[in-house]
Amino acid sequence: MKTYDVVIIGGSAAGITTAMTVRKYDATKRIAIISDVENVPIPCGIPYLFGTIFDPMKNLLPISSIVSANHIDWIVDKVTKINRDFKLVLTARNQSYEYHELVLAMGSYPLIPTIEGIQSENVYTIRKDPIYLQSIMNKLDSISRLVIIGGGFIGAEMAEECRKRNKDLEITIIEMQEHCLQMVYDSELYDKAENALRNQNITILSQEKVVKISNHNHYEVIQLDSNKTVEADMILLCIGCSANIPLAQEAGLKIGPTRSVWVDESMRTSDQSIFACGDVCEKKSFFNHKPISTKLASIATAEARIVGANIAQKKRTMSGVVGCFSTVIGGKTFSAAGLTETAAKALGYSVVIGQSESINHHPGSMPNAESLYVKLIFNQSDGVLLGGQIYGPSSAGELINAIAVMVASKSTANQLATFQFATHPALTASPIAYPIVNAAEMANQILN
Repeated sequence: MKTYDVVIIGGSAAGITTAMTVRKYDATKRIAIISDVENVPIPCGIPYLFGTIFDPMKNLLPISSIVSANHIDWIVDKVTKINRDFKLVLTARNQSYEYHELVLAMGSYPLIPTIEGIQSENVYTIRKDPIYLQSIMNKLDSISRLVIIGGGFIGAEMAEECRKRNKDLEITIIEMQEHCLQMVYDSELYDKAENALRNQNITILSQEKVVKISNHNHYEVIQLDSNKTVEADMILLCIGCSANIPLAQEAGLKIGPTRSVWVDESMRTSDQSIFACGDVCEKKSFFNHKPISTKLASIATAEARIVGANIAQKKRTMSGVVGCFSTVIGGKTFSAAGLTETAAKALGYSVVIGQSESINHHPGSMPNAESLYVKLIFNQSDGVLLGGQIYGPSSAGELINAIAVMVASKSTANQLATFQFATHPALTASPIAYPIVNAAEMANQILN
């Protein structure tokens, strides 16, 4: 039996970042990561295997260099039991490891609904497993009809990447909501995203629920609750994920209302010697501090830095999930941070909207100049920024991060209208037409 100061279960974004953070602050601690897979995919890169990268082995975290540089033991094994009384973890290979502090970073697994026929060999999920992902790619190359169930980020990105892979593939997205991506964007953006998908000959069936899948000589017939049917040679489930909690449940740790491991603001579980971070643990909203189920790698790594610092006695806390998203559809960037207008109103806020559209370089005759649209949502009572959305060129993917910081710092419309920023003709909009400032100024006219 080996003894470690820190044992981390799970070797993806949360686990790796926790270990690296501990090491940054403490050169002496003995750290081990136990991962049930040797090759760990970069989660956000998975859709791009299908039409851009093409090889699952080119979408891996550089584990060997990370663990070597940080003096971390990397153990490929599966943890089967946590013995809290003796502070031990037991593994499938009959090994045991003693810990002083334990970190749960087991992530999540694809959500599989209880639908008749869902276990068909032609139904696939998006797993973080290079071998399984290669099997999906192999199957795609032999079919003519693909149905994607779920029109969120993964569903939309998978549809576009599969279109890149095969221009003749018949692709259909089935979405329960009225629109794809409506949970993260307002209509100004999700309408554009849906149009970009349709322009690639991708069919969208919205406000539809799958009730049954029937196999017919190696193809599937999907029955919808509207009584429509759709035929598919292959089905991809892209409807979200669930926290991987069985190990924590068996250990008697508290589970929160979103069926994730409960943690306090320091990321400690109900056992003071055990932390949790990433998809496995429960999140709370930055806005009302109620549990939410948002799962993002950026949140996972933020939580991991809190865990790592706290293990090294540096005292960090989690203030809640702001939520910051971005994707690329049809060559355009769609990004959002904080609350949408719809979500803000649902939480009871009276909102004021500021919008601006300008060219991202100046003058507009500069090479590669494109239009950049910004929408900002403010709380009417105090002018505090609640959220924002940006549509346009790739720079929108970084600019939204500035919006996220402004939301988290509770910046006001007046502060945004007067904040100082860098501009350059080849890099940004004109200082006269800087879209964040102009959108904030538009809201100020209403607030004042």
